[in-house]
Amino acid sequence: MRVGVVTFPGSCDDRDARYAVELLGGEPVACWHGDATLGDVDAVLVPGGFSYGDYLRCGAIARFSPVMGAVAAFAEAGGPVLGICNGFQVLCEAGLLPGALLGNDGRHFVCRDVDVRVVSGATAWTRGVEPGATLRLPVKHGEGRYYHPDPARLEADGQVVFRYAPGSNPNGAVGDIAGVSNPAGNVVGLMPHPEHAVDPLLAGPLGGRPLFESVLAPA
Repeated sequence: MRVGVVTFPGSCDDRDARYAVELLGGEPVACWHGDATLGDVDAVLVPGGFSYGDYLRCGAIARFSPVMGAVAAFAEAGGPVLGICNGFQVLCEAGLLPGALLGNDGRHFVCRDVDVRVVSGATAWTRGVEPGATLRLPVKHGEGRYYHPDPARLEADGQVVFRYAPGSNPNGAVGDIAGVSNPAGNVVGLMPHPEHAVDPLLAGPLGGRPLFESVLAPA
């Protein structure tokens, strides 16, 4: 399975994302922000970092990159798309996911491992994970406080995909929401970093593996 990984100016986790895809049996494909096409890919990752230096607002400039038109078309056609951290911010800014990411409570950058519960297994990225499972994943962000004006409706519609475990909310996100999907479930965004939790040689958490395994497994 070929997984496109988008690189913007300021991306810093694109290499990690490509490594995670390759480690778990996929073929990573580098996609450049200035290209209007994605090439022949089966899934797309919008990685973490500081696209365009986070000027104006995180993801606000990246949403206008030529590649995002191709990402939107890919998503509209049902292709699986995952936005991680800054990628989550970009997808929200582009209107591919609901809500917005605001500055953390306390205005402090957070960098630590957190426990995240899978709320929905009905997405391309969680179909191999039992709802209720807890994944240990790292976070590293300054603007990761998820906001939506009606989180109850979002949950009723099945769009809450990840929630911080009790006592693990690192940023004050509404409803402890760590990640959401579009209504179809093929586009998912989350603030924690699954790509940093896949390699046992790093002696860290491995909670990211089920997400990549879900999308890489034969449908």
